[in-house]
Parts: sequence; structure tokens; C-alpha cells
Amino acid sequence: MIKAIIFDCDGVLVDTERDGHRVGFNRAFKAMGIDAEWSVELYAKLLLVAGGKERMRAYFDEYGWPAGTDTDEAKDDLILALHKTKTQITSDLVSEGGMPIRPGILRIIDEAIANDVKLGVCTTSNAKFIDAVLDLMGPERKAKFAFVHAGDVVKKKKPNPEIYELAKQSLGLPVNECIVVEDSRNGLLAATGAGLPTLITTSTYTVEEDFSEAVKVVPELGDEPNVNVRLADMSELASGYAG
Repeated sequence: MIKAIIFDCDGVLVDTERDGHRVGFNRAFKAMGIDAEWSVELYAKLLLVAGGKERMRAYFDEYGWPAGTDTDEAKDDLILALHKTKTQITSDLVSEGGMPIRPGILRIIDEAIANDVKLGVCTTSNAKFIDAVLDLMGPERKAKFAFVHAGDVVKKKKPNPEIYELAKQSLGLPVNECIVVEDSRNGLLAATGAGLPTLITTSTYTVEEDFSEAVKVVPELGDEPNVNVRLADMSELASGYAG
């Protein structure tokens, strides 16, 4: 039997990117008087850059920085202020029920808890945001997560495997006793780069991405009567993973 499941957050626990983070960035720009708005199409391109702060830097580098950001220090200050504002906005969206937990997530978590399978999260999202997402699961489920590695806990974001190497240290288990659930190619490369078998649940922005390294690709984990993956399936996928 598998002994640990590691979840990404955005697109896996909740389908946050289009109607959560994108909205949060746009509202933060408006709140701080910045003339920028990210369309659904533009955000798809920006998602190739992992991490919210890094994503804003890439955007401003290409489209121009706002007035008053002539120095590196001013740019750093702006990015930090924007990200703080955006994090609060998106956390509020989650708390208000605007981004429900994806189908099958609570079911698989309950299966895992019943079988003493450890749970963890590895995400580039801010720790405050992932905390709000875990609150949606209820206090008993949230308390069962052994670790949450979020935000800037590592120096290099996905697709670098650093965050999943940290997860392996946290768990102390053989890779074939673990499985990662991701939704993007960046996440897949990060997890498999650390030698971990990875299941993909596609999300709004990732349906067309290349997932050839995944052990399985499904649109969602699914709830009864449309279950796509059960805990026993995860165990089989992980045990047969050759890297």
C-alpha cells in the first residue's frame, strides 16, 4: 500500500488559476493604481513562469514597468506589495467559497486517512493562500497534513525539483511508496525530477500540455459514481514506477 500522497495546490486541490489568481492579480493592479489587466489568454502565457512574484516580473519586463520603478529596489518593493495585496484578495475569494475543492480530492484524502497514508502539499502559492484552501476541507482533514511546503520555502520554483526533494526529506520514504498529484508540466517535471511517480489531473489551463512522463493522466480524481482514481490505483501506479 502507498504510504504518502503529495498534492500540488493550484489546479489540483482547487482550479484556481483562471478565476482565482488571475482575478487576484487584476484586482491588486487596480488597487495599487497600475494600468495592467491580464486576460484569460495572456494569463495562459504567463503561467509558463512559475511563481506569482516571478510571473509579475516577467510581465513587467516584457510590457514595461510602472512609473517610479527605476531602481532594482523599487521594483522589488512593488512586487512584494502587489503580491501581498493579491494574496489577501485570493485568500478572501477562497474563504467566500468562490473556488470549491475539485472533485475526488476529499474522497481520496478520506481514503488516505483511513489507511494511515501521510499527506503533504508542495506548491509555489503563498502559505496564507494554501492555508485558506486547506480550511475548506475542514479542521479534521487539515490536521492530517504532515507538511505544507509553500511559497518561498525553496530558492528555485517548479520545474526545478527542489521542493519535491524537500518533500522526500520530510517523508523519509522510498519513492515507490509515494505519489504526487500535479496538474501542469512544470509540476510534473519538478516531481519526476526528484524521482517521484506523478499522477496528473488536468485543469483549465493545462489540458493541452505534454504529460508523457506521468504515470497516469485523468481530467479529475472524480467522485461516485464517476471515480477515475482510487487509493488502490495510486498504490499500483507508484509501485510500478521505474522513473
